[in-house]
Amino acid sequence: MELLWIGVAFVLGFLAKHLGQPPLLGFLAAGFVLELLGFRPDMALEQLADIGVLLLLFAIGLKLDIKSVVRPMVWAVTLVHLAVSIGLGGITLLGLAALGVFPGLDLEAAALLGFALSFSSTVFVVKLLEERDDSAALYGRVAVGILVVQDLVAVGFLAATAESLPSPWAFALIALIPLRPVFHKLMSACGHGELLVLGGLAATLGGAGLFAILGLKGDLGALVAGVLLGGHPKTQELSKSLYGLKDVFLVGFFLSVGLTGLPTWDNLFIALALLLLLPLKGVLFFVLSSRFRLRSRTSLLIGTGLTQFSEFGLIVGAVAVSRGWLSESWLVTLALCLALSFLVSSPLNRKVFDLYQRLRPRLARFETEKRVPEEEAVDASGAQILIFGMGRVGAAAYDALTDTGEANIVGFDIDERVTERHREAGREVRLASATDVDFWERLHVEKGDVRLVLLAMSSLSENLTAIAQLRQTGFRGVIAAAALYEDEIDELKGAGADAAFSLLGEAGTGFAEHALDHVRNQSRVESAATTPT
Repeated sequence: MELLWIGVAFVLGFLAKHLGQPPLLGFLAAGFVLELLGFRPDMALEQLADIGVLLLLFAIGLKLDIKSVVRPMVWAVTLVHLAVSIGLGGITLLGLAALGVFPGLDLEAAALLGFALSFSSTVFVVKLLEERDDSAALYGRVAVGILVVQDLVAVGFLAATAESLPSPWAFALIALIPLRPVFHKLMSACGHGELLVLGGLAATLGGAGLFAILGLKGDLGALVAGVLLGGHPKTQELSKSLYGLKDVFLVGFFLSVGLTGLPTWDNLFIALALLLLLPLKGVLFFVLSSRFRLRSRTSLLIGTGLTQFSEFGLIVGAVAVSRGWLSESWLVTLALCLALSFLVSSPLNRKVFDLYQRLRPRLARFETEKRVPEEEAVDASGAQILIFGMGRVGAAAYDALTDTGEANIVGFDIDERVTERHREAGREVRLASATDVDFWERLHVEKGDVRLVLLAMSSLSENLTAIAQLRQTGFRGVIAAAALYEDEIDELKGAGADAAFSLLGEAGTGFAEHALDHVRNQSRVESAATTPT
């Protein structure tokens, strides 16, 4: 039986990828196909889905900046959006019910559905940010912060509707905070191999299990476990090690959405009607984010990124059905609605950078005069060489160019913590995104001051977007881009890069050259020692 769902998921995921869509859409379709074939999810698939979601939340916790969650642009936007969504969503649903679209829907059920549909999908958004490598970008941090606040609201809802309250011992979880140094020492002792991965998996399941025992949401426990292990030097290594494992487990989640039940034409009609709330959801996030002194580009990326319904809607639906507030058919409708919202959100987010370029003048009207510090204009006047992506590759390129005597080098990164670390080390590094067309226009690269741009970002899509925007602004200098895989080199050159290099391939070349330099130096020392004076 496992071979059946794995095979169907692979075939449809493969087809989706080669049709230019993310594989997760194929996995969703696979769930509905399996339901049509009469397949019933077994315990193994359900556990696979649960572990996938827990690993996803653990990964969020590893990267979560707690300070960003307590900023008004996060918690205030989330709570205002939630309140407006319940009100407007409920009114819209009642209006459609009056027209016969939702027969038998009363005020309580409409408000409950408005509440359920106000949430955004943690799974979808985090996968989107990982694909773009934008988790550390301002819009990525705000989006994740909004998801965390939504998750806390979800915990409150589940606690309020639960038949039993959380255990009084739940307050003892505060004692985990002073134990953080102990967890970090254990993490250091795990080394770099499979023990580190196993430790991360144990922390994920252990945190979820502990919270569940105390009557709290297990998902929150996985998130807290990630936060406790975050900030360690091995955090990034652990996150990368769990990346593939998490994605495999999440296939089970997407399959389980489609396996909720076989939709009828009525379910499909109602789900399509509920999709009318999606534009309202995205526009509301955009407007609220703009009011909190974020640029229109950042607000648009937040709004489009959160424009889909959440798997939490299924949980709310299950609670409502068990209480008799909604009929059982609503579970299938909500599952179908979730899948359809992914179908809408996926292409929307693939085109969001092009969308911003077309709508910039109109969107700029929503901006406030004052902006948050991270959104202030970046001054890079006088720079001749620009490096985007100041990770290990970008930093090594910066140092290598400096050693050759090159001057006027400026590095850029989307992670504020990375830029601060490089500035402390004496490098000229600013906070900016290579995919921001506003940045390129302010920099005026077409005037000829900049002669070389190095794109050292790990995301192919971001490198391609940056190349396109550079050429559109009239840049005539040299563009060199880093590729994670060999088959990306031709695509980067075809997009307009003058040179593209495989990180894995060039690593071997650099290693050999470095070793030969040491051999030559040693030979010169030995020759000088044996030469008579």
